[in-house]
Amino acid sequence: MTPLPTEAILNSSTPVRQPGSPLSFLYVLLELTKPRVATLVVFSVAAGAGLAWQNYPDLGSWTLLANAVLGTSLVAAGASVLNQVLERSSDGLMIRTSKRPLPTGRIDMLTSTLFGTILGIAGVGYLYQMANGPLAAIASMGTLIGYVGIYTPMKRFTTTNTLIGAVPGAMPPVLGYLAIAGQWDMVATLLFAILFIWQIPHFLAIAWMYRGQYSSAGLKMITGNDPQGHRTSRQMVLYCLALLVVSTLPGAILPPAWRPGLIYLAASLVAGGWFLRAAVLFAMQPTDLRAKHALRASLLHLPLVLGAWLIDPLVQPRPKPTNNHIMEVHP
Repeated sequence: MTPLPTEAILNSSTPVRQPGSPLSFLYVLLELTKPRVATLVVFSVAAGAGLAWQNYPDLGSWTLLANAVLGTSLVAAGASVLNQVLERSSDGLMIRTSKRPLPTGRIDMLTSTLFGTILGIAGVGYLYQMANGPLAAIASMGTLIGYVGIYTPMKRFTTTNTLIGAVPGAMPPVLGYLAIAGQWDMVATLLFAILFIWQIPHFLAIAWMYRGQYSSAGLKMITGNDPQGHRTSRQMVLYCLALLVVSTLPGAILPPAWRPGLIYLAASLVAGGWFLRAAVLFAMQPTDLRAKHALRASLLHLPLVLGAWLIDPLVQPRPKPTNNHIMEVHP
């Protein structure tokens, strides 16, 4: 994790407002964790843990699922806080982020840094103690370092930051899966692949909608050097096509005891097709409105696909797992 220079912490150019009531201070801390983003994180972690419970019924429990959600959510919250610490200056230059606690001076840098660090360490430690094996904790530490220490600084230097950030961004459901399964198998690989590919068109839509703000803040996005939207739209369509294919793989390559059926296949085709349609429409006319439609399609895709994967065995029973069904891919 890239440490924040002490001088930057102590010499803040934004005056910090006098603290209000304890309740208002707690609200500021909650705001730093990006609760709206955390909602999708919590769902994806729970979905990953639920899939592991289905595949390894002897290992799963409601308690372990709750532990997976809590530990991973703490790590994600810590990463969000530390991300805002490092991006305080650029956040203050963009309308969409200028009202965050640090740019507005509602909290100081040192408190934010300590809060984010405590959350991250607590989450990793909690997973180490409560998950099935150490792999979830190790992976969560790597996710935290990758997001805060690599992806966040890279946003100022290269447009490939979106690809770099998609690696830690794809981990929440995988961490939930690892917390119960205790091992990296083919399902974990497919979860990672789906989330990794999904993020690219998702963030391209956001980057197009706020391309002017990103440029003025000095953040390197592909949209900054793409005034007509040709590169952005081409990549969005290509990644949506890839997502449509990869999302169907669980129903094709997993062993019978883990293989989702028609419900999952239908959901992945409908969600992926709708996302692809939105990307094609954006490519035909790259406007902010059509980018917004693509963003909404992305937000529909993920819960629909993961939810269908979870529900599928409840409707269409599968054969019981045997040792022959387990496909391990050790890290």
